Amino acid sequence: MHRLLITAIFACFVVAMPDARAAAAPSDVIREAVDLLTEGLDGRKEELAADKEALYAFIDGILMPRFDRQFAAGAVLGKHWRTASDAQKERFVAAFYTALLHRYADGILEFDTDRVEILPYKGDADKRTTVVKTRVRLDDGTKIPVHYTLVNREDRWRMFDVKIEGVSYVRNYRAEFESEIRSSSLESVIRRLENDAGIAADE
Repeated sequence: MHRLLITAIFACFVVAMPDARAAAAPSDVIREAVDLLTEGLDGRKEELAADKEALYAFIDGILMPRFDRQFAAGAVLGKHWRTASDAQKERFVAAFYTALLHRYADGILEFDTDRVEILPYKGDADKRTTVVKTRVRLDDGTKIPVHYTLVNREDRWRMFDVKIEGVSYVRNYRAEFESEIRSSSLESVIRRLENDAGIAADE
């Protein structure tokens, strides 16, 4: 995945506010939290770049309460989520989240708030899911549409998907896992993710 995708996926997931109920609109969740992320990285980028565990812990501390891991995992697995056992669901949620964290953490260090333009919110905040639209400016001045999808569960808005130029990260991973599951099994996919994430699989 190119540099923009790496940055956008984790930037959008990390920038959700601690309590979205305090925001007047879902777009405020993104707008206010961009400042929160910028403040957290100020003066720490070199330190975090040199210490992966500290970087993971920094991102996890912001991301965990604000990214709907279970909803995202269910969307990614699709029909396989419905047939998975409770234990498999729990393991997939943990392994997929941790694998994403490790894979894309470096993108946070490249996050530049000046490149993000949050467009006026035109969605329906009364629905279960909604979309916040933004544009990200590349080095050559090109502006790329990056749309964040949030879900309202337990009276909280949390992130679960991002679309870059119309391409959904959830759909991409769903297609990838669907192919892998067909050629092996859900259990094999979970074990592969656990290995990627450094999680010891249960015997």
